[in-house]
Amino acid sequence: MKEFKLKKGLLASLLVTTSLLAACGNGGEEEGSSAEGDKVTVDIFQFKVEFKEQFEDVVAMYEKENPDVNIEITTVGGGEDYGAALRSKFASGNEPAIFNIGGPQDVADWKDSLATLSDTAAAEAALDGTLEGVTVDSEVLGLPYNQEGYGFIYNIRLFEEAGIDPASITDFASLEEAVKTLDSKKEELEIESVFALPGKEKWVTGLHLSNTFIAPEFNHNVLDAYDSKTIDFTYSDAFKKILDLQNEYSKQPTVSLDYSQQVEELFSLERVAMIQQGNWAYGSIAGIDPEFADNGIGMLPIPVEGYEEGGLPVGVPMYWAVNKNLDEEVVEASKEFMDWLYTSEAGKTAVVEDFKFIPAYEGYDTSKISDPLSKAVYDASEAGETIGWVFMGYPTGWGEDELGSNIQKYLSEEATWEEVVDSAKAAWESSRQ
Repeated sequence: MKEFKLKKGLLASLLVTTSLLAACGNGGEEEGSSAEGDKVTVDIFQFKVEFKEQFEDVVAMYEKENPDVNIEITTVGGGEDYGAALRSKFASGNEPAIFNIGGPQDVADWKDSLATLSDTAAAEAALDGTLEGVTVDSEVLGLPYNQEGYGFIYNIRLFEEAGIDPASITDFASLEEAVKTLDSKKEELEIESVFALPGKEKWVTGLHLSNTFIAPEFNHNVLDAYDSKTIDFTYSDAFKKILDLQNEYSKQPTVSLDYSQQVEELFSLERVAMIQQGNWAYGSIAGIDPEFADNGIGMLPIPVEGYEEGGLPVGVPMYWAVNKNLDEEVVEASKEFMDWLYTSEAGKTAVVEDFKFIPAYEGYDTSKISDPLSKAVYDASEAGETIGWVFMGYPTGWGEDELGSNIQKYLSEEATWEEVVDSAKAAWESSRQ
């Protein structure tokens, strides 16, 4: 199968973390930059809230080593629409120097602003397969953030006390049986529900969950999804079963449940047994209970009924892009920072140990990947037990604004599943005309 693959043994080098980059501009003399004496200012507009503080600390270290560079960071994420914020940022005339794009659809949308990064050391070090979605006519237009993976994160203790072996959950039937067992023992286990489905977060359902069932249709290839004029929803029934299972056995009402409530208030405090999330959630869990985060959690694949070659969905979540429309010195300073972040010894240490990323580049000591969720993603990648990420090839806004919004209507019983699917098919076809 044509899943998102990297050379065996190098896959561990992919960046982990979840999430989206957001914008930052400081209103200087040039869009995205300003001159402060001999300093060059680089504005970064990034989305990943999970590593915001760690990223700021690393930037401070870089500025200390490079006193002629001033880096300003704006982070937009955690429930905010990064794409909309980025468009607003550009429309304001105060364009950032570094921002994020998601793959081939974003490359097409932002092509007039993307500097070539083919000449960077980071592009040279990127693992095989990680640049395909951001390469046009042999020009590299984005640098991978990291590698991430997602599935069902579960509470090891609760599974043990309920007599459930996670290894026995290999298909929908065994998952459903485990869920019903946990539900029947809620009082004994002192949990409020089995799941916490964050229906408020359209990216969880419209992007991540949908990808699990749509990727097999497109051979796990983001470019196949991007090039397709239509979508069949081959695994629509399987998609519905997993969504219904989470919704039925979730803390209610799911449509108003957000990421913070799901991860921090419910799962991290052991009030639910299982959540659909990725390795990026480790930091949030550790922030509530470090011991639980390190020793009490594991990750299971989301089974796709009717598809036998399943696994954890694994891919590059976002790419760094450099704005080619700014002064040359700003463009070069931006590239130099990206190279330092991913190829210097100090940067590489921060990527793995501080950011908790699975690197997407060669030259990393993958034995330092320490948290259990990242290890699960790495192990699945090494074993080839993965589902590709194709949602970056969805039509612009389709995953959240169309599919995610209509899934919310379905969860609120304002639409049937057939209406959700039919509307999504029509919107995909219309956008690709």
